[in-house]
Amino acid sequence: QVQLVESGGGSVQAGGSLRLSCAASGFDFTIYTMSWYRQAPGRARELVATISTVGGATYYLDSVKGRFTISRDNAKNTVYLQMTSLKPEDTAVYYCQRNTIKPLWGQGTQVTVSA
Repeated sequence: QVQLVESGGGSVQAGGSLRLSCAASGFDFTIYTMSWYRQAPGRARELVATISTVGGATYYLDSVKGRFTISRDNAKNTVYLQMTSLKPEDTAVYYCQRNTIKPLWGQGTQVTVSA
């Protein structure tokens, strides 16, 4: 079954850290650029970070630069988002995405950061 499954979300206080994981299955993970998006209540979904197929190129939303790190383990078919120095404005549902013409999305994982 072709799918992405996110995990690792939770509730933390400001300044805390979380590591999100996205496990891919049913397709050749190694040939796709992967991304993390987030959507806060009442707001549009926004691109947080992207990583190329072998991890040599990355992109970050300006507001997360220096705090978040995207990485991937092609042997485990998994992409990660390490989040540090979390802020209340990082509160959102975080989604993993396979970058294709018809994107593939995971179900999302909730991240809640309290002040």
